[in-house]
Amino acid sequence: MAVQTVPGVAILGPVAAEHADILIPEAQLFVATLHRVFNPRRKELLKRRQERQKELDSGRLPDFLPETAAVRASPAWRCAQPAPGLVDRRVEITGPVDRKMVINAFNSGATQYMADFEDSHAPTWSNNLDGHVNLRDAIRRTITYTAPNGKKYNLRNDGKLATLLVRPRGWHLEEAHFQVDGEPCSGSLFDFGLFFFHNAKATLAVGEGPYFYLPKMESHLEARLWNDVFNAAQDMLRIPRGTIRATVLIETLLAAFEMEEILYELRDHSAGLNCGRWDYIFSFIKKLRNHRQYVLPDRSAVTMTSPFMDAYVRLLIKTCHKRGVHAMGGMAAQIPIKDDPAANSAALAKVRADKEREVTAGHDGTWVAHPELVKIALEVFNKHMPQPNQLFVRRDDVNVTAADLLCVGGGLLLADGGITERGLRDNLSVGLAYMESWLRGVGCVPIHNLMEDAATAEISRSQVWQWVRHGAITREGRVVSAPWVLQILQEEVEAAKGKMGAQRFAASKYALAAELLAGTITGGPYSDFLTTLCYDHIVTKPASRM
Repeated sequence: MAVQTVPGVAILGPVAAEHADILIPEAQLFVATLHRVFNPRRKELLKRRQERQKELDSGRLPDFLPETAAVRASPAWRCAQPAPGLVDRRVEITGPVDRKMVINAFNSGATQYMADFEDSHAPTWSNNLDGHVNLRDAIRRTITYTAPNGKKYNLRNDGKLATLLVRPRGWHLEEAHFQVDGEPCSGSLFDFGLFFFHNAKATLAVGEGPYFYLPKMESHLEARLWNDVFNAAQDMLRIPRGTIRATVLIETLLAAFEMEEILYELRDHSAGLNCGRWDYIFSFIKKLRNHRQYVLPDRSAVTMTSPFMDAYVRLLIKTCHKRGVHAMGGMAAQIPIKDDPAANSAALAKVRADKEREVTAGHDGTWVAHPELVKIALEVFNKHMPQPNQLFVRRDDVNVTAADLLCVGGGLLLADGGITERGLRDNLSVGLAYMESWLRGVGCVPIHNLMEDAATAEISRSQVWQWVRHGAITREGRVVSAPWVLQILQEEVEAAKGKMGAQRFAASKYALAAELLAGTITGGPYSDFLTTLCYDHIVTKPASRM
């Protein structure tokens, strides 16, 4: 259907009847205003990322910033007190914003639900607008869903719904279907702006508030930009400043060196930091990809006890508790395995061990990706953390240096033979299967009994690129070369074709996924993000212009 647009706004995708209320003129103007005010700074900060990458490539490795030493040293500032619904955050479930997932997540028994417009979400135009409809209905407690088999889903009515947090897209992503003054709108501002405009006051009406997770920031200046966006948005809707709360995912290598500065910039809106472990491993590889001494082994060998990961976790907990906010743990990739009891038991044991490691380290909560894992995580945190949080665990014993955050010793060195042909094949299998799914509009995919999203797929393809670039040798004695990885990639394509049959394969996105993946795994050109590499292929064509 046609929708009325405000001056300067062009909507380049079709608007279904159920989406019209999301794109009312007042909401368009709200988003457009945010974009006009803040997009120039966003683009400047993205340009700074490129400049910093050149510095890293030339050998200027990350370090704590001398110009912000006073912020880190000052005992005079703390972040805001935890907001209603965010005092006890022991188990947060995360997932995309499709209607069934939203209902199941609210009902899951988790203390919070992070509704994701980012890594577990494929941002097709219809997926994005459906997500906003679903969250609007959930906040107003009117959401229902009937599955194709007739099963009905409703929100539980016992007062135990999860508290909602929303993760918009990162600063690097754009929304091609919504243009402001002739340029694509920032995906971050589109997601945040629509949600905040429609739901900020409604979240307050249910006794909570507009709460967010902020992804993939690389500096405190990017946090400052978010803080300014928050203030402007609250002012426009006449909501008191400080109502918004945001948890920042520390999931880039550079952000790990600016944790305190990030909290300082967001201190009136901060709800803490989260160990975004999978994106952090991806960022470690990406940022240091041209340095042979930082080549990592098989993905399965890079764990939370690896030296650079352990240092990152300890620093995050210490930093958060020093400033009075939550230090959230991350996501175990395992999911329930229904048809193999032994494998399922092993997977659940890994989840339990992961959560025990987090709670005993001092984390205030953790993430799970599947409703059946909520109970396990709750049992672990209830046992070790009977109180709402562990903000009192100060970790004054921790002293993490720049060298610690870059340490890949302890069995991770390239010379240790930690790269295997099996690991190479798994990386290519995961990267291909995930990209094919994402191009079909599905952003969260179980592959090989692990829940894969954009972050884990990024690790897979980045490792292959890095191994080829530096001529890594597998444990079996074979050099990882461009021809070999392309051969394996084609074998994966043929395996998928054989499994699916010619007709289903032709209707899939495997050929396109393989073409795109092949261009970013051979040690030459490197795309910063798979999502930006693939995005044009899920954009609705301009012929649908309204």
